[in-house]
Amino acid sequence: PARTHSGMKTLFALIESPSHPNFTALYQRLDIAVEFFDTARKLHKALQKQAPDYFVGDFIYGWANNYAGTNLCNLDVTLSTLQRFAPEAKVIVFAHPRDEAYVGKLAALFPIHAVLKYPVSEQAMQAALQGETE
Repeated sequence: PARTHSGMKTLFALIESPSHPNFTALYQRLDIAVEFFDTARKLHKALQKQAPDYFVGDFIYGWANNYAGTNLCNLDVTLSTLQRFAPEAKVIVFAHPRDEAYVGKLAALFPIHAVLKYPVSEQAMQAALQGETE
């Protein structure tokens, strides 16, 4: 995967939930360069140019059922795009406890490195970034 000039790791964050925690200070401490995206479309464009080391996203289950059929949640398309352009990226998903039961369905389709429940602590995030998973 493409590395930034100093050998820093890169993280792409897709922020689709108002409760997405701000871990900018943590990313800086761990020498991770972060790019934030507010739409999946922008993220997919960026993926075609650079493969990040990490992807962080909010799991939003399709309660409204606009995800019926092929799509389970907001991350389906993004995770399949990641598999194509950044298969090595570690996927970290933030989920609300009420949606936790559905995250397993996503994990059955895509390799997920860590699922962190809201409220997500900095310690949990750091452990996920440094490779320790539950």
